[in-house]
Amino acid sequence: DVSLSPNPALTFRTIGGILDFYVFLGPTPENVVQQYTEAIGRPHMPAYWSLGFHLSRWGYGSIDALKETVDRMHYYDIPYDVQHLDIDYMERRMDFTYDKVNYAGLPEYLKQLKKEGMHNVVILDPFITKDEEPGTYRPYDLGEEMGVWVNNSDGTTAVGKAWPPGDSVFPDYTNPRTVEWWTQLCLEFKEVLDYDGIWIDMNEPSNFLKGQFPGCAANDINNPPFIPTITDRSLAQKTLCPDSKTYLGEHYNTHSLFGWSQTEPTFNVVQQATGKRAFVLSRSTFVGSGKHGGHWLGDNFSQWRDMHLSIIGVLEFNLFGIPYIGADICGFNYNTTYELCLRWMQLGSFYPFSRNHNAEGNMEQDPAVFGKEFAKIARATLRIRYSLLPYLYTLFYESHVHGSTVARSLMHEFTTDQQTHGIDTAFLWGPAFMIAPVLEEATRSVDVYFPEACWYDYYTVLPSTWTKKYATVAAPLSKIPLFIRGGYILPEQAPATTTTKSRLNPFGLIIALDEQGEASGSLFWDDGDSIDTIENENYFLAKYTFSKVSSNI
Repeated sequence: DVSLSPNPALTFRTIGGILDFYVFLGPTPENVVQQYTEAIGRPHMPAYWSLGFHLSRWGYGSIDALKETVDRMHYYDIPYDVQHLDIDYMERRMDFTYDKVNYAGLPEYLKQLKKEGMHNVVILDPFITKDEEPGTYRPYDLGEEMGVWVNNSDGTTAVGKAWPPGDSVFPDYTNPRTVEWWTQLCLEFKEVLDYDGIWIDMNEPSNFLKGQFPGCAANDINNPPFIPTITDRSLAQKTLCPDSKTYLGEHYNTHSLFGWSQTEPTFNVVQQATGKRAFVLSRSTFVGSGKHGGHWLGDNFSQWRDMHLSIIGVLEFNLFGIPYIGADICGFNYNTTYELCLRWMQLGSFYPFSRNHNAEGNMEQDPAVFGKEFAKIARATLRIRYSLLPYLYTLFYESHVHGSTVARSLMHEFTTDQQTHGIDTAFLWGPAFMIAPVLEEATRSVDVYFPEACWYDYYTVLPSTWTKKYATVAAPLSKIPLFIRGGYILPEQAPATTTTKSRLNPFGLIIALDEQGEASGSLFWDDGDSIDTIENENYFLAKYTFSKVSSNI
């Protein structure tokens, strides 16, 4: 448990272990994150296509429903780069399979989408059914042969319950043999479904029971003297018993490393399988996970409150060195509404990782399903995102090389301004682009705080008269308020329906002058998906300065 008191003070209460404290002195918040990521590992450089818009849902149910969704997105010309496949693409929810009845023709369809310049991401879960006929399910048979599972305290295989039929076993990714097993299966699966990235879910690890069969033994490891305020006050709730054995030691000590230990081997095999920069999206993360993967903020709800909370989550994960971060746009659980989904599409167009995702049994919520007017507004907002992708990509370059945040709070740029310290309703891309979304129902204006700087309205390009004060800004249903900070040059590029197309379009520069009539900025550019272009110095980096007196553009 970590408690914050107004003193100000932090109180840590822990079940035990060795506590090593590292202090990063800054002095600025941005410097602290740069120093922290120097210690834990810099964030990976994402592929350019992964900065486009992603669409997903659990429960398309069939390839026909998937095709209908893709077709209506294309009908409305909504920018859209990546299609995700959740567990319903699998045969009976089993990893490394696809449903040849409901998703007949899926391999060919993915190839077709790739020809059209799109990319796809498949989900894989970290549990394998043990109850198929021997010799019929290779992932289990090979894993059993190689000895890759998490074990009970007595050395027998830990058996729990998850999505697949029957009972499940759990790969131990801290074991080098498991990495070999996982690598082999992911490479083989690439020959079945031509994926571009892998989404690793449920990797806490999630188990539908309280510990594995037959339950957790009564001992101090499973029931330590102090247990934090967690679900059911049990360390085994919806996961494995703490005294389970992994290659690195007891699950008690390695639980938080499960997703982390799965992320790097997945990253490596995606690069090996595709020959391109890896895309890995992980639900469970730990210190250093940003080096090999991104994250989404988990199973949220279609509620206005959750949309607001997503900004806090995005800002936090940028502090954690995981800048490739977003929330499920329009909400995962519950049915969304027209207005909530529209406002969330506007906000989500400016998450570093922009994906609309939805749970089984809920109404459809892709931006094309609500009709012409909704599609027009979503298209216009996503076109702004796509036009600014060169700027966003440059921010990810600076994150990869220097450890900077991509999305950051106003406090990061205006630390001495006390007013900025509590603001979680607006945020910045880098130092220069402010997003101030509508976060309340039936609202057509937003109160925006403008720290001391020149600010320009993105839409009118007019300089504002607001500085160091709140102003009420008009926000009709068709618009999310956006502002550019004076003193900065933002690279842009004419948008298109995919990054494959937009990368061929003309570039431009937005030059926003400060009070002295000056501005500066930069552009990082490479081929967008080759491995290690920065380390191999196979890229273009431009630095721009402008002054009313003299310019160097």
